[in-house]
Amino acid sequence: MTMKMKRKRLGDLLVESGLITNEQLQEALAEKGEGEKLGNVLIKKGYITELQLIEVLEFQLGIPHISLFQYPIDINLTKLVPKEFAYRKSIIPIKKDGDRLYVAMADPMDYITIEDLRLRTGFQIEVLLATRDEIQSTINRYYDSDDTLNIEEIQKLSSGTEDDADQLTDDEAPIVKLVNQLLVTAVQQQASDIHIDPQEDKVLIRYRIDGVLRTERTLSKNIQNVLTARIKIMAKLDITESRIPQDGRIKRTIDFHQVDLRISTLPTVYGEKIVMRILDLGTTLIDIQKLSLNKLNYQRFIDLIERPNGIILITGPTGSGKSTTLYAALNYLNREDMNIITIEDPVEYQLKGINQVQVNSNVGMTFARGLRAILRQDPNIIMVGEIRDQETAEIAIRASLTGHLVLSTIHTNDAISTITRLTDMGIEPFLVAASLAGVLSQRLVRRVCRDCAQWVEPSKSELHLFEKRGMKIEKVARGRGCGRCNMTGYRGRLAVHELLVIDEKIRRMIMDHEPNSKIREQAIRNQMIFLLDDGLLKVKQGLTTTEEILKIALSE
Repeated sequence: MTMKMKRKRLGDLLVESGLITNEQLQEALAEKGEGEKLGNVLIKKGYITELQLIEVLEFQLGIPHISLFQYPIDINLTKLVPKEFAYRKSIIPIKKDGDRLYVAMADPMDYITIEDLRLRTGFQIEVLLATRDEIQSTINRYYDSDDTLNIEEIQKLSSGTEDDADQLTDDEAPIVKLVNQLLVTAVQQQASDIHIDPQEDKVLIRYRIDGVLRTERTLSKNIQNVLTARIKIMAKLDITESRIPQDGRIKRTIDFHQVDLRISTLPTVYGEKIVMRILDLGTTLIDIQKLSLNKLNYQRFIDLIERPNGIILITGPTGSGKSTTLYAALNYLNREDMNIITIEDPVEYQLKGINQVQVNSNVGMTFARGLRAILRQDPNIIMVGEIRDQETAEIAIRASLTGHLVLSTIHTNDAISTITRLTDMGIEPFLVAASLAGVLSQRLVRRVCRDCAQWVEPSKSELHLFEKRGMKIEKVARGRGCGRCNMTGYRGRLAVHELLVIDEKIRRMIMDHEPNSKIREQAIRNQMIFLLDDGLLKVKQGLTTTEEILKIALSE
C-alpha cells in the first residue's frame, strides 16, 4: 500500500518476507490504478492472500490482527454503525470498553472513516485488523439476525390475506428482506448454487460452495409458499402454476457485483424445489493463463485454438468449468480482424466484440437452425454452446471442413471416449478424423486453502499411487481449517485437464475403426497427460489433495 510507512514500504516488506518476488511487485506497481491500493492489486492477481497481507500490515503498523470467525461480538453495537456504511467501508464494531470502541477494519489506514466513526458514535476509535471477507460475512451474520425475528410476520402472510401481493414486492417486507439476505450471503460465500429444498416438516436452504452442498439454515414449513412466490415474482414466473417445472432469470446487483441468477423450479411431493445458479458477471472474463493448465497442455491448447480451421471440443460433466474455458479461449482469440459468432443456450456472459445468439426452441431457433444461419454470416470462428444431437454435430463438422474454427462442448467422461461419442451419434468416422483437431477434458477440484495450508508426510497409499504413475513425492499439502475456509481446509477450485491432440496416426486409427485402447496407447506415445497425472502433479505443487483427485479420476 503506497502510504507513508512508519518503517518500510509494504512492497519491500512483502518481498523480504518471501511472499512475492521483485518482478511480481514491479508488475503490480505498473498495473496499479490511481488511488488503488498495492495490497488489493496483489490479492487480485493471486500473488498473496488477504490474510498474508494482514499479517505483514500487523507487523508494519503495529495494529493487532483479529479473527472474527468465533469472536463474541456485542450485538448491541451494530446499532451504532448503519449496515450500509459498515458494508461499504468494510468495518464492524466488536466491543466497547469505557469511552473506547474497538472496530475491526480491512484498511486501518483509512483515517477519514476512523474520524467519521468517532463523530458518529462519540467514542474514541481503537482499530483492529481483519480480512474484508470475514468482516463482510460477520456483518451479514449480526446485522441480519434482526430480520430473522420477522419470521412470524412471514408466517401470517402465508395464510393468504389480501395484502399478500404488495408484501411480496415491497422492499421493506420481511419476506423480501429474507430472500435478499439469502442471496447476499450466497454471493459472499462464493456459492455457485442455492437450493431451496422442501421437506415434510421444514424447508432447507442449502448452498453449493466449491462444489460441495451444505445446509446453511432451516426454515419453518409455513414460510414455504410465500418464499416460493417471492422468488417466482423476481424471476417473472407464473406464481399460480406449481404443477410443472419452470425456468427464469434474475439480474441483480448484489454486494456491488452484477449477478445473473438462473432459476429452475421442480414440483416435488413436498412442494416446489427451487435451484438458483449464480453467475457472477464481474469475474467472467478469465485470462487463458489462469485456467491452471500445466505448461505442456497450455502450449498445446494455444496451438490448437490458433488453427485456422478444425473442431475443438471441451468435455466434462455439468459444472466442470467448460463454459469458463470456452470463454477464455474466445477472449484470447477476440481481435478486430476476426468475426466470432456464438450460439448458446442460454448466453451466460456477454462478451464485447463477439456476436452471441440465443437458442429459443419455442420459436424453432435450435442449435442446428442457428448454426446454418451463422454459416451465411461469413464467420472466422464459431462457438456452439453444446453438441447434443447428430444434426448439430454434422453442421459443426461441415463448418470446420470448410475453413472455420469451431469450438464446442460435449458430455463425455474423458477425452478419448469423445471420438466414440461422435460416431455413436451417427457421424461417419472419416468425417470425425478429418475435422477433429483436439479434445480437452476437464474437472474441477477443491483448492487447498492458502491461509491454513501446511506440508505433511504423504500416506502409504499416496506414496503407492504416485509410484504407480512413475512420480516421486515427499510432502503433500493439507488445510488445517480456518475462519477463511469455514474450517474445511479448502477454498476455491481449480481445473484438472487432459488434452488429446489428434495427429496423423490417430486420424488413421479413427478411420480404421481402431478401439479406444489402441488410440490411448498412441496418445501415451504422444506424451498425453491424463486427468489423474495432471491431478497428481497439482497435488505435488500443493494446490490440491489426493482425495480430491481420486474423486474425479479413476486410478488405473
